[in-house]
Amino acid sequence: MAYKATQDPRTDIRERTYLPELLRGLAITTRHFWRNLFGTRDTQTPFEERTGTSLVTTVQYPEEKIPYPPGYRGLHRLVPREDGKPRCVACYMCATICPAQCIYIEAGEYPEGADEKESRVIEKYPTQFVIDELRCIVCGLCVEACPKDAIRMDTYTHTPPEYNRQGFVYDIPRLLKGPAVSHPSDPWNKRSSSEQPAHAHKEAHTRIGEEEHAHSRAIVSHDGPVPVTKFLK
Repeated sequence: MAYKATQDPRTDIRERTYLPELLRGLAITTRHFWRNLFGTRDTQTPFEERTGTSLVTTVQYPEEKIPYPPGYRGLHRLVPREDGKPRCVACYMCATICPAQCIYIEAGEYPEGADEKESRVIEKYPTQFVIDELRCIVCGLCVEACPKDAIRMDTYTHTPPEYNRQGFVYDIPRLLKGPAVSHPSDPWNKRSSSEQPAHAHKEAHTRIGEEEHAHSRAIVSHDGPVPVTKFLK
């Protein structure tokens, strides 16, 4: 039996073209546009102050951002010493324990004529320290294995987007940042009992942002940095 389609006689041309609903939706969108443009958006309690059922309300990103929990593993950084050089002593422990093999290190020794105290207590230093952030699985084993607290993941930032493969390979100038850290047990800070302290001790767990002090570059090689394309496969 053939089915005969019939048209609802109650609908007119306006309802069949959805014109009233289109105009109504456009009016709502326009009203929200002007409300947001002049800063009259409905204000909410800041996310950090919300409690109870208010925690399920919408987060107005990017105006509001959920804070990272303590211990969040963010982008790597090399921790600097007081003189701006990295704390790393090129022991290869982080590169050895890394399950993704995303860390590449080249070690160097202090040449003749270098600071006698520094060359006596520090046998090696990294001439190249490269991390491929695309291969990293963010396990944090490199931080746990480091005996000198030279690498951390306390930046509380994601790996930023890049337009090419080379942009995700971080070398020393890009990794060396954040507040300097010193420990009483550091060999370059040891002194005899008659000498004055050569440094002001800083808390080992200083986080980025707590001090207005950061190092963006350190001179660690006499020949200059090796292009990061060398480490791309």
